[in-house]
Formats: sequence, structure tokens, C-alpha cells
Amino acid sequence: MTNFETNEKHLSQIPALQLLISLGFECITPTEALHERQERTSNVLLENILRSQLKKINCIRYKANEYLFSEENVQSAIQKLKNIKYDGLLKTNEAVYDLLTLGTALEQTIEGNSRSFNLNYIDWRNPQRNRFHVTIEYSVQRSRSTETARPDIVLFVNGIPFCVIECKAPQVEVEQAVSQSIRNQNDDYIPKLFIYTQLVLAVNKNSAMYATTGSAAKFWGIWKEPQMEAGGRKFGKLQEFVNKPLENHTLARIADTLNTNPVSLKTDRLVTEQDKAIYSLCRPDRLLELTWKFTIFDGGIKKIARYQQYFVIKSTLNRVKQFDSNSSRKGGIIWHTQGSGKSLTMVMLARNLALNTEIMNPRIVLVTDRDDLDKQLGNTFAACGLEANRATSGRNLLELVAEKQSGIITTLIHKFDKAFAVKKYRCESPDIFILVDESHRTQFGSFSARMRQMFPNACYLGFTGTPLLKKEKNSFGRFGELVEPHYSITQAVEDGAVVPLLYEGRHVEMTQNKKAVDLWFERLTQGLTKEQKADLKRKYARAEMLNKADQVIYMRAFDISEHYRSNWQGTGFKAQLVAPNKVAALRYNSNLNEIGIVSSEIVISPPDMREGYDETDDETTDDVVKFWQKMMKRYGNEEEYTKQLINQFKHGSEPEILIVVDKLLTGFDAPRNTVLYLCRILREHTLLQAIARVNRLYEGKEFGFIVDYVSVLGELDKALTMYSAFEGFDESDLVGTIASIKSEIDKLPQRYSDLWDIFKSVKYSYDEEAYEVLLADDELREEFYGRLSEYSKTLAIAFSSDRFLFETDDKTLFRYKADLRKFQLLKASVKKVITEKMGEDPAFYEKFSKLIQQAIEDFRAKRISDLDYLEKVVDIRDKVVGKVHDDVPKKLTGNEDAMAYYGVLKPFFEKHDLDESDLESIAADTAIAIHSILKAHQKVQFWDDEDALKQTVNEIDDYLYDELKAGKSIELSLDQMDKIIEKVLQVAKHRSYRLSHIKLHKAKGRRLYCNTPTTDNAVKFNM
Repeated sequence: MTNFETNEKHLSQIPALQLLISLGFECITPTEALHERQERTSNVLLENILRSQLKKINCIRYKANEYLFSEENVQSAIQKLKNIKYDGLLKTNEAVYDLLTLGTALEQTIEGNSRSFNLNYIDWRNPQRNRFHVTIEYSVQRSRSTETARPDIVLFVNGIPFCVIECKAPQVEVEQAVSQSIRNQNDDYIPKLFIYTQLVLAVNKNSAMYATTGSAAKFWGIWKEPQMEAGGRKFGKLQEFVNKPLENHTLARIADTLNTNPVSLKTDRLVTEQDKAIYSLCRPDRLLELTWKFTIFDGGIKKIARYQQYFVIKSTLNRVKQFDSNSSRKGGIIWHTQGSGKSLTMVMLARNLALNTEIMNPRIVLVTDRDDLDKQLGNTFAACGLEANRATSGRNLLELVAEKQSGIITTLIHKFDKAFAVKKYRCESPDIFILVDESHRTQFGSFSARMRQMFPNACYLGFTGTPLLKKEKNSFGRFGELVEPHYSITQAVEDGAVVPLLYEGRHVEMTQNKKAVDLWFERLTQGLTKEQKADLKRKYARAEMLNKADQVIYMRAFDISEHYRSNWQGTGFKAQLVAPNKVAALRYNSNLNEIGIVSSEIVISPPDMREGYDETDDETTDDVVKFWQKMMKRYGNEEEYTKQLINQFKHGSEPEILIVVDKLLTGFDAPRNTVLYLCRILREHTLLQAIARVNRLYEGKEFGFIVDYVSVLGELDKALTMYSAFEGFDESDLVGTIASIKSEIDKLPQRYSDLWDIFKSVKYSYDEEAYEVLLADDELREEFYGRLSEYSKTLAIAFSSDRFLFETDDKTLFRYKADLRKFQLLKASVKKVITEKMGEDPAFYEKFSKLIQQAIEDFRAKRISDLDYLEKVVDIRDKVVGKVHDDVPKKLTGNEDAMAYYGVLKPFFEKHDLDESDLESIAADTAIAIHSILKAHQKVQFWDDEDALKQTVNEIDDYLYDELKAGKSIELSLDQMDKIIEKVLQVAKHRSYRLSHIKLHKAKGRRLYCNTPTTDNAVKFNM
């Protein structure tokens, strides 16, 4: 039978290397790579390769002749790349990216004339002219250190590191490789490598994630390549590459480098998820394309396309190259759900159009129907380094388009009407691309007709973040068909591109039923002191003095204050409140301020202050006008007012709640925005756009929450299209849009049960030591942490729900909360105990950890019964608690310190040619001798006394040398002696603190398992 390997090297690193070589990368060994780096691990460029490639791909064209760049200029280009000033990872990476994509201008004298000529580092348009290399175990010197870090695989283009791949064994989560990659990019590791990289991958055989330099873990994504499943066209092609035979000398070099048998490298194998990712992302042409056309810096943050952005842009480019019978390019509709990067898709599409050689001098016009969206798109383009001119008027729009002054223009749709009024302009060029954002709103009416009148042959591309209404689907023929792939909310949630949304219909208590009101109030204010409750009760009573309409707003403000306080305050997460009109917005703000629990601000559009003007909703009152004048006095103008409040909301601690009416319901991106309080009836696209404000990714954010005070979706216990707000959509297009909070709360009993199920073998629930012994096993402990985290999150969601608090009895609420507290304390205690006890006697605890692991594996594999499993675990527990050492020599009996040293020493002596009895005797004698030396020097604050420590080390060193090396001819090297002393002293130090730690630990245990109610009601749910 042939053995198979299960380690990282054979199941991830070697297959990745073989595939990359098959894809066209030349393999160089770590030794050869170091030679290319002038034998310096601080240098990350392969300079000789870079030099020869700069000469090969560059020439100066001057007066119909071609000239080479001078050696001096080639060296200057290398130095410019090599010695780029480090100014933080992302800033430096952006400077490198500009050099790589734009090249560098160098002065050279040709035929007596001195001029600047551009030298390129990469030939982007002709991938085959570049050289691609791969190496493994690429040692790079750490910052301010002589130590090195060693990424598993590095890919080079023309000697420049472009991609770093971290590999893991299949049993290791790929997230560990992500963490390792992020760590390596930190300033105290090897940022000097990552200032050049464009792509980073984390892989094991069964999964893969990718990102670009500087990406936080939550922004690493998966890549889904079409036709890559078994039987697909691309799958077949990949299969050929995976099993393409490599030349014998290449196999020999890989085997030699990784110290493995060349024969094991020749076997045919099946295609893995790792193979799919490497083929999709790293094959030479795709690697260059992703870097050049699909990577942007958005406000200093580097971003690379997600798979849906890449493929829809490729589809769109193919589509616009086709012409219809009217000599117009074919357009279409791009539906990518909100929060999945729609604005960046528009930026990348514009970039691809501008770089496409088949479309000469494209003019790109981005159209919206709202001023804030127009500004946002312009800002996005500017932040991504693309110059977009914003049309300030109809006349200005005409100048920008007609006089061909700008490649990219952003405008509001009504300016087409004004532009046409200035001049009956008509341009029949097919190279004008009209990109219409949120096209479901803007494609109808006279403005749209005017746009098409001015540009009859333009290519019209509509973008929407929400699905189309049924009536709209028939009306979109003028744009063209849906451009695939579309990207629905279900796909975005599945890919982790957005967080799922939970909905709760919430009703404030307006009845005069005192018992019901008291119960509502008591549940709402859990965790507050008596004084705080009394203060809130006085504020609550104020509602009785208000009229009916004001009473509703006040009670909602009260409920919102308490809901936010008890669930979100202090977490860094923010909320939005949608008011029905500007007057109501002011009242919500006033009431929230009066209640005084949360901070809030209002962002609204200006009121119409024309004399004799009445707004349709009768909202332009003196209060609104006064508020607006106050804001203008404070901020100067509307733009500054909006900008400053948005920045405070996004980046500051206050305001915690932002109150809006229409403004910021669309096109507003604040990732920490987590809760939407809906106090206004919204429908269709407006509702979908509003709820998407809280679906963005943010550290620690599991869900976005929609809290509905106006019964838009009632209890959400029917299909979405059964509600009037969504009845115009096809049900299939809304799948996964939003779920009832109840669906998550319903998981609570099972998660509670799953958590307790871990400890079913513990005989007595108050036996703290038994819990801790059980959790000594690594796998079981990680399972406990995971289940505790899930339970904690679900309980937090449940406690945020009005309905759950009312429908659950007090006893159950207390039990859920008290048990969470117990398990949180157990987690903290176990972490401490594991560290301490492993330190006290590593061999002893490691042995029992393995026994527990074996028992668990036998039980899971059904090799032993429930009863046998229980007996084994209890037996192990008894031995650990009783410190039963059944495998140590008798001479150590009663001397626990020496037993612990024996466990550390024995593995060192096992490396020497000793029979078992001699081995045990020598290890035991050495343990007793070391114990005696340490005891002789024992004193108060021994571990802080350098002289005493030095003397102890010298005496142990003398014993090892005189008694063992000289006396018993055991060939201990100086390095081995140093390691023995280091490990023994580590154990001794842990054990010297044992008594005080045990006392402290016992005290904690008594508090942990006592049944008296805790006074700390504010249980922290998030793990």
C-alpha cells in the first residue's frame, strides 16, 4: 500500500509550485534567488533578472529609429524602485504601483538632443514579453532585526515580487494563513517585501482566499471562476496543467530544495480548490490584468476586484464592442447589490474603457439624478486617481462633452435638458459611454429622452443596486438586456461581501395598562441602578403631557434611546433614524437630547424659503428654517454641514445616531452603521436602498439590524412580496434580502444546549476542576470557544428584541444570562490555567491532553460507547486532579518538582544511544540534582535576582558537563545544555508561583460556580 502525506509541504506547497511552473513560471531555488539578491536577505528584488528585462522590453523610438536606454539609466531605474522611501506600507505600495504602471521618465541624449523618455518596468500589453519566476521559502530580513520571516511561495514579474502565497495543510483553517500574511505585512515583520506585491493568497488543498496588499482579514475574498466545475471548459484546461509532466531536472531541484523524494512528485492527482484559485488568479496574463486594470487605491486604501466585478466588466467590454442595426454599441443593465462595490465597478469599467485599444478616445459620462450621488461618484473617481470633471451647469456639460475636453464627466440628468436648451447639440459618435447610476430612477421621463436626443448612438449602461420591479423589466429594452453575471443579495451574503440583515417590527407601549407598562419598562431598563431607573421613569411620564402625535415621537425616541443604550452604546457601532419629514426629524432630535442617553445629529436638505411657498408635506415651519439658519451659521454652507456631520458619524464617537429624511438614504457608505430605526413608511427601491445602509462590512459586525416602528413589514412572517412595500418585485429577486430577527433567536435554545453538551461527561456541575481538565484538550477547547461565541452572539440578538424579552419568563432570562457569565469566566480561567499548568509540568499535562484527545476521537468514530467514554474521561480527570504520575521512576516519588523536571529532561536524553533503564535513571538523577541546586538557592524574589540566577545556571551547567558529558560520556552539545537549562528554569519559575496562583484560582472558582445572583447585570455578549 502506498503511503500518502497529510502535511502542508506535500498537499499544498509542492502542488502549488508544480502548477505555477506548468502555467509558465520559471522555478528558482532559494539559493539561486539569494544570489540574485546579492546574497542579502534585506534585498527583495531579483536585480539581475530585472536589469536584463528592462533592457529587453524598453527601447527609445526617435525619428523612426530605435535606441537602447543607457546602462546608467537602466541602473537609475533599478535604484528608483529599490530605494523608494518607506512611508508606511500602503503609501509606499501606491508609489511603487505608480512606478510599475506608469513607468519612469529618464533623460537621455539621442543624436545630440537631450530629452526625457519613458522606461517601463512591465510590458502590460504584451504579457509574453515579461519573465515570470517562482521561488519557495523566500527568507526576508525583518525590520530592525537580524531575524528573517519566510513566506512559502513568492511570484516575480521581471524580478519584482508581485504575489505572495501562504500555504497550509488541509486540517488547518485557511484563515490562519490569512493571519500569517497580515502579520508579515506589519511594520515589525517584512513590509519591505509587500511594498512591491499586488496580490496575496492564503491556500490549503480545500479552500483559498485572496486580497491585495494591506487588506484587513474581513476584506479577503473567495474567487469563483465560471466553467470551473468538473466538466466545465476551464476545468478541463486546468486539469491538463495540473497533471502536465515536469522535466526531470525541475523535479530534482524541487525535491532537493524541499528535502523530499522526486518519485512522490510525479503522481497524477485530482484538481483541488487551491488549484482553481491559483489558476484563476496567478496565471501570468491574469496576474498582470488584475494588477493593471482591476486594482485601485480608494482614498489611500488598496482594493482589487472581486470576481463579480471582474466578470461583469469583461462581459460589458465584450458587449460594447458589438453594434446594433443603428450603428450604436450594445448597452445593458448591471445589477450588483448595494454594498458589494457598485461604485468601484463603475470606476473599474471606466478604467478598462480608457485602456482598451479597440475603443479610441472614449468619452465617459456618469449620470445620476441626485446631487449627493453625483458628488459621491466624483469623489470616488478622484480618490481612485481618475480625473472626473463634474458638470456645474447645462452649459458646462455642453462644453465638456461637445468640445471633447474631458474623458470622464459626472453630471445630474436634468442638466441634459438645460444643455440642449443652450444649444441644439447632437453627437452621433458611438464612442460616448453613458453610465447611468441607479438607472431605475433616471431612465424615464423627458430628461432621459433629451439625453438620447443629444447622443443617439451612445452606449447606454445602466447600474442598479436593487432588483428591477416587474413593470421596469419590460421598460429596460432601451438599455439592453441584463449583463451577466448579476450579483444578488444572496450571493453577496454568501461571499461575505455584505452582512445579512435582521428585521424586527417594534411597537412602543402607548396603553394606560399600568402592569403592562411597568413590565415593559422593567425589561427595557435592565442593568440600570435604582437612581437611573427613577430618572428615566420621570422622563417616561412626560409623554402623558404631550398630544397624540408628539406622544408617538417621544415614546419612539425613548424606546430607541434604551434599545441603543442596552445593545450598541460603547461598541463603536452607529445607527440611523429615518424620520417622515423635517419637522419630525427635529422633534426626534429634541426628544433624544432631552432623554439624554444617546447623542444624535440631523442631516437634511435645505428647506425652501421662498416667500409664500408651502411644501407639499407642510414641513417648512419656522423651526425648520431656524434650524437650517443655525447650521449655515455654524458650518458656512450646505456642503460643509453635510460633510462634517458625515465625517463625525463615520470616524468620531459622536453622534451615535444620525437622523435623516431623504438625504443619506442612498449612496451613503458608513461601515460602522449597524442599526436602521425606521420611523417612516418606505417602499420598493427606496426601502431596499435604505436598509442597505447597514449591510456594509465592519470589524466585529455580524448583522445589520432594521428596527421598524411603522409596520412596513409587520412581523415579517410572510413572503416579502406579500407586503405592499415589495409587491411590485418578483419573489425570486428578493431572496435573502432580509430575515426576521426571530429566525436568529429561534437558534438560541439549540446553541445553549450545544454549549452545555460539551460538558456532559462532567459528573458534578459545581466541580470546577473537572471543567478545566476537560478543556485541556486543544480541539475540545477550541470547540468550546466557538460554541460560546455563537451562543453569546445569538443571546445578544435575542436580548435586543422587544418580543423576546416580553415572551420569555424571568427565570429563563436569568438562566441564559447567568450561564453566559459562568462560561465567560470559565473561558478566562481556562486560558490562565492552561498557560500556568502547561508551564508547571509540560510533559504531564501534554500526556493527558493526548489521552483526552484519543478518547474523543474513539467516541466520535464510535469505537467506544457513551459509558466507556464517560469512564475514560473521569479516570483521566481523577489522575490529573490527583497528580498521578504512573510512568516515572520510583526514586522521584513524592518530589513533584523533580517529576516535572524529569518530563522536560527525558526527551533530550532520548536522542542519545541509551537503553531504557539507563535513560530513566540518568534523567531522574539529573532532575533530583537540578531540584537540589534550585532548592539551595531558593530565596525571596529569587527570579528578580540576576546574581543568584547566574550562579544557579552555572551550577546546573557544571553538573551537565561534569556528571553527564565527562562522567557518563553523554555527548551533550553546548546548545543542548543551554536549551535544557532554559526549559528547566521556565518550569521552575512557573512552579514557584504555583501556590499563590492556585489560591487565587480557587477563589475565582468559588465565585464562578456559586448560585447567588450576580450584581453585574451588564453581561458582555460579544466574544
